[in-house]
Amino acid sequence: MTIQPGDKLPDATFVKVTENGPEQVSTADYFKGRKVALFSVPGAFTPTCSAKHLPGFVDKADELKAKGVDEIVCTAVNDAFVMGAWGKSAGAGDAVTMLSDGNGDFAEAVGLTMDGKAFGMGKRGQRFSMIVNDGKVEALNIEDAPGQAVTSGAAKLLEQL
Repeated sequence: MTIQPGDKLPDATFVKVTENGPEQVSTADYFKGRKVALFSVPGAFTPTCSAKHLPGFVDKADELKAKGVDEIVCTAVNDAFVMGAWGKSAGAGDAVTMLSDGNGDFAEAVGLTMDGKAFGMGKRGQRFSMIVNDGKVEALNIEDAPGQAVTSGAAKLLEQL
């Protein structure tokens, strides 16, 4: 079943690349007591993700934070090293935190997986965004058109804050 606004995020573990190497991050700890703009992409370095989705959040980071967002998080079913490299190449810097959902456990737990086998990608997370406040989903936006990042983009989240 797909997570809905008002639901608490399920227990899952992300991996983040740090200066000291990969670090596991639990949803319970990471989202506790903070407002987070989280967005999911089907894959790092893929066309729509690289040209539209991630850059939109990098560009609007200051506006999102001015409206009370403590952190902006990008997740994908890629390993932590790929997510770290993608964040660096995209200039995400401190604007967007890259969290790996390497096995797709988070995407599965929130009911937002997709089958990318036709493109050689296997099980992935759908393109979506959400506002998470103290571990609870306040807003959820699931992209309905392939190759788009409008419904789940930064501008949509800004409207919802």
